[in-house]
Amino acid sequence: MKGKEMNLLESAKKLKKEIGTLYYSYRDERTPLFAKVFSIFVVSYALSPIDLIPDFIPILGYLDDIILLPIGIYFALKMIPDVVIVDSRDRAEKEFMKDRKSNYFVAGVIVIIWFIIILEIAHIII
Repeated sequence: MKGKEMNLLESAKKLKKEIGTLYYSYRDERTPLFAKVFSIFVVSYALSPIDLIPDFIPILGYLDDIILLPIGIYFALKMIPDVVIVDSRDRAEKEFMKDRKSNYFVAGVIVIIWFIIILEIAHIII
């Protein structure tokens, strides 16, 4: 059982590191526009408290976290040039993992963006 727990912990750390890599990749000027937009979507979704499938739904609620997020990260990394990925991974290891204040700022911005989207959808419906 301990081996599975360590594997899960390692996977979570790798996922967090890849989110950091995408964050710095979309800010790099060498990243193509479509890759930037897709990376912003993946990073926003990863940090967002709002899921496509709510977590309180048994089994299905965690599918987006277990399946959709890694697939999104995979495709986003495939769109970004290798040189940018290497530079972004280095930068993520140095800066993103240590800087907790910016994490809260980014999370706040994402919550605001989701709130605006929900308001716009509600405005269209009502």
